[in-house]
Amino acid sequence: MKDKKDKEWNRSWNGKPPRAKTKRYACGGLREACATDNYKYVLVAFVNQFGGNQDLAGHCDPNTNDSTFLSNDIILCQRDYNVKVMLSLGGAIGKYRLVSKEEAREVAHYIWNNFLGGSSSNRPLGNAVLDEVDFDIEGGSRDHWDDLPRCLKAYSTPERKVYLSATPQCPMPDYFLQPAIDTGLFDYLWVQFYNNYCRYSGNVATFEQIWNRWTSMNVSKVFLGDPASHQAAGGGFVRPAELITQVLPIVKRSEKYGGIMLLNRYHNVLYGYSSEVKNYVCSDRLSSSLSMLVRPFMVV
Repeated sequence: MKDKKDKEWNRSWNGKPPRAKTKRYACGGLREACATDNYKYVLVAFVNQFGGNQDLAGHCDPNTNDSTFLSNDIILCQRDYNVKVMLSLGGAIGKYRLVSKEEAREVAHYIWNNFLGGSSSNRPLGNAVLDEVDFDIEGGSRDHWDDLPRCLKAYSTPERKVYLSATPQCPMPDYFLQPAIDTGLFDYLWVQFYNNYCRYSGNVATFEQIWNRWTSMNVSKVFLGDPASHQAAGGGFVRPAELITQVLPIVKRSEKYGGIMLLNRYHNVLYGYSSEVKNYVCSDRLSSSLSMLVRPFMVV
């Protein structure tokens, strides 16, 4: 589950910018996040109205909102800071589902043309081409989520691979995403070790068992999802000192350890979590990275 307190900071593809902008100004925009040199990935979330025989054409129309302002920021993050910017599908709030394999193919076609390497006259983020699609499916039907990654991967070419990731809850198997993960088509997992019984709570043996189950999946890298403050999630916050001394030594044992995912930018700026843990997250494993959920807007 995602922190719903960020709603005033987020934007809707269909609606007008929110009146309350305090949080956005407090933590800066997308380019400010990339310029910190703390992050290798940022997730832009969420696209959460699709499927169920809905007409996709109007959901992300740049003529009805100003989401295209992110285009230059995304390009700058990718070009100047080598930060990968990803699109996240789903989330805890939204109206999304897939009713058939054919609809999964249609949604994949839409995502490819509007956010990835395809072409459309109504790209919501302008000329920006996102690096990856993330699946954060937390509601609706469980059907056909294994079809969507197959359809998206079909757009991969030798010149440009379509990268996919998933953000499952830590209980395994994940109720919504497990069939999709089992396809072996995902490159990364950002496992939410918060708001669930399987969050780290001082029991090293239990936590290690759950972590090892996730790293046994057929993916390249697994990231530990961690709230950046007590307020960022309903449970699962791990103090920086405890993360460094108790948690990181466990997760780093796996060759698939990729780094950590922080929820979220606003709370990280307020409390400086990434600054305290960055050197420990990235040490001893050059491929490791500090990743974080960044929410410059939400599709609602």
